[in-house]
Amino acid sequence: MDIEFVEGWPKENKVRLLIKNTDSAQVNALRRTIIADVPKLAISRVDYSQGVTQDNKGEVYESVNALPDEVLAHRLAMVPVPTNPEEKLYFPDECPNCMDLAPKDKGCPSCQVLYTLSARGPSSESEEQFKTVYTGDLTTISDPIFDVREEHRRIPLTILAQGQYLEFYAFAVLGRGREHAKFTPASAITFRPNRKAILNDAKAAETLFSLNLTTNDGTKIDKSLFTKKVCSDVDKVLDLEKAMHQVGAGTGREEAFGDAITFETIPNEFVFMFESDGSLTPEQIINSAMDELQGRFSRITEELDFALA
Repeated sequence: MDIEFVEGWPKENKVRLLIKNTDSAQVNALRRTIIADVPKLAISRVDYSQGVTQDNKGEVYESVNALPDEVLAHRLAMVPVPTNPEEKLYFPDECPNCMDLAPKDKGCPSCQVLYTLSARGPSSESEEQFKTVYTGDLTTISDPIFDVREEHRRIPLTILAQGQYLEFYAFAVLGRGREHAKFTPASAITFRPNRKAILNDAKAAETLFSLNLTTNDGTKIDKSLFTKKVCSDVDKVLDLEKAMHQVGAGTGREEAFGDAITFETIPNEFVFMFESDGSLTPEQIINSAMDELQGRFSRITEELDFALA
């Protein structure tokens, strides 16, 4: 299996890969590994402060807000917590300090990241009636490297009215997507056979070219996309396939267009696409998935060798 980034990718958290010398079973194994097996940090426990408190002016605040605690905990679980593989955090069940402890007692700097949040609604003297609490209000106690990234700091968590406050500690641990969706590091994980476009009839293809359509990067869709009547650029081919809907059945242009452009599957090549949630970079996700697959097949080989010895 040979993997390479399609030219121009990744784009922010989205990635498009070209995988060669493989088959659909192997590519699907990679897809399922990203969904279920790539380790990722996520908030798994939240301890709320309950009751009432006073500020230095004597104003009383109560620990209530617009959302039930369970709903807020779910929102926190889905926050993309930065995961840094080089930090070598342990899974709670594998942590040498915690593996023998009861579940409620597990948790140490080697296997969890601690966050805190303390926010109050507007004071009685304020003209504002409500205050929105964002993920940017989370503070990392463990290490600044785990601070919520800038692009995720405006995710709203809840709303506080006058006289309300929110205070809690949140604990993030490593997990895998097979345990809970919050541990899945990517979404929209898809693949398809790689194809090339063939220009069979340039004159008939003008039915499409005359529509003045463009590719996602702004290139005009015309015969200049083809070299010796073939277009094999991955992005351009995908854009051409979408453009073909303008000359397909029901458009009134299908007879004039005919088979002016057709697509041919390239054997043993696949286009692989996904979008990271931001907790890991696309490169980290792919590398981690490949490490997981390699480790899995190594264990199978060792077990077979032992069984057949």
